[in-house]
Amino acid sequence: MKARKAMALAMTAAMVGGLMTVPVMAEDNAELLPGGGSNIIYCITPSTSNPFFNTEQVIAKEKAEELGYEVKCASHDDDAATQLELFEAAINDGAAAIICDNAGADASIEAVQKAYDAGIPTFLIDREINQSGLAVAQIVADNAQGAAAIAEVWVEAMNYEGKYAELLGLESDTNCQVRSDNYHSVIDEYEDLEMVAQQSANWDQTEAYEKTEAILQSNPEITGIICGNDTMACGAVQACLDAGRNDIKIIGLDGSDEANAYIKSGDMVGTALQQIALITEMAVEQADAYLKGTAPEEEKQLVPCVAITADNTDCLNAFVYTEPDAE
Repeated sequence: MKARKAMALAMTAAMVGGLMTVPVMAEDNAELLPGGGSNIIYCITPSTSNPFFNTEQVIAKEKAEELGYEVKCASHDDDAATQLELFEAAINDGAAAIICDNAGADASIEAVQKAYDAGIPTFLIDREINQSGLAVAQIVADNAQGAAAIAEVWVEAMNYEGKYAELLGLESDTNCQVRSDNYHSVIDEYEDLEMVAQQSANWDQTEAYEKTEAILQSNPEITGIICGNDTMACGAVQACLDAGRNDIKIIGLDGSDEANAYIKSGDMVGTALQQIALITEMAVEQADAYLKGTAPEEEKQLVPCVAITADNTDCLNAFVYTEPDAE
């Protein structure tokens, strides 16, 4: 198993080291959406109270302004109706393009369709929608690979046995099920690991804290918690520490600085970094290229995750992973 862990870590590090933006190719300009006529790029995300989504807006603004665009950022708070209103505002504003981390795989189709019908290209980041051909690009982290890689680390930390709980994310988000499924693709291989509680904390830190408190009271025998993202993992860590339970092995997925600090202190086993800074940069660069007449080669694009453990915490900062031997 140690060999499998080492392989997972090496594989993710190697992939990130060799990753380049997806090649683009020239298309007939008549086939491309023209944009709304302005020089404005909209960036629409979930709440920026989550540092992951805040990073999306910061990077989108920095990169788009560097390329000469005006940028308007807004949050839909995972509400599809609010998201639709924001898309309509972008359309009315004549947005050149929209960068969006959407509010639901099915619920977001209507908003992206409206932008498409208005001739405004949408570039989705982090989360996909359940329809192809409407967004110009859907650029997401390889959640399946990332979840499996960090699950390998966790089962070894658990010594392949014990009872554990799982905190799920927002269940309308496709990432929620993908991460859970791939955690279990590894964990369920070990018959001495038993899940005794599974609840949704909706990606929220406060809700994760409260759910963890209740789980610890109902299941004091647990020795591990797997979490669908780092925000929930950090809530779970704090609940465990406040309950005097520093023996519980916890993992998340995102690669936040807060989670990284808990890994450094020994209060979390690890996380899988979604390279959201890179993903957002890719989306803005592809939007700029598209508006200048060059479309992405592929709509759906996967960016590998990187397993973060006590061995490589110093390589992570603000959702950016730097190879140890980099200058």
